[in-house]
Amino acid sequence: MAIPIRPIHRSRCGSSILPRPAISHLLFDLDETLYPRGTGVMRCIGQRIGRYIEEYLGYSAQESQQLRRQYFEMYGTTMRGLVLHHDLDADHFLQFVHDVPLDSLAENPELDRMIACLPGEKVIFTNADKAHAERVLIHLGMRDRFTRIIDVVAVNYVSKPAPEAYTACLDILNANPARCVLIEDRPRNLVPATELGMATVLVDGDPGAVADYHIADILDLGPVIADLREKRDWQETL
Repeated sequence: MAIPIRPIHRSRCGSSILPRPAISHLLFDLDETLYPRGTGVMRCIGQRIGRYIEEYLGYSAQESQQLRRQYFEMYGTTMRGLVLHHDLDADHFLQFVHDVPLDSLAENPELDRMIACLPGEKVIFTNADKAHAERVLIHLGMRDRFTRIIDVVAVNYVSKPAPEAYTACLDILNANPARCVLIEDRPRNLVPATELGMATVLVDGDPGAVADYHIADILDLGPVIADLREKRDWQETL
């Protein structure tokens, strides 16, 4: 069940909610948002990241683990730290780390139907690359539901939660953040979206994290969007 945790864009002039235009874009994170954490896909990607650091950068397994943790905390992804500090060939890195089996992912007709009924343009906004996103969506049986994939390459290899990634994404879409909703599994990736004026939905995340809505499963998104539209008084006309 959706749990709204804070008021959404109320008028500073009073208690009434200002009229807002219709939702233009639903921005979906990919991994562990559109499918459950337990599939093991991200665990395999993490192992590939460790291998890359050891094999191509010459670090020990212990050093690799430490570097991964440090850069993830600092930059949102290990890749961003490697780009900034190790002259990384980012395209080679992305191809290597995403070379993982996706057999644990299965088509989800219920999710496909739910996403098809949602308003606005559906877009993938991911720290992965487009090739990985395409593979995941095909395995889930819902590639046709998303009009565009905004990957880390498209935003100049800057990873969420860096604010530049969000502004680059909005520029690509020519979108007003006040008309966008970001659906994510990582709480810190919602912070820049909130600061820009987007509505936010946290999927299977820390219940204490700041987000407009918390849901346990992506399949709970439909009622959330309906509730959000009602609370924000979204207008159907552009």
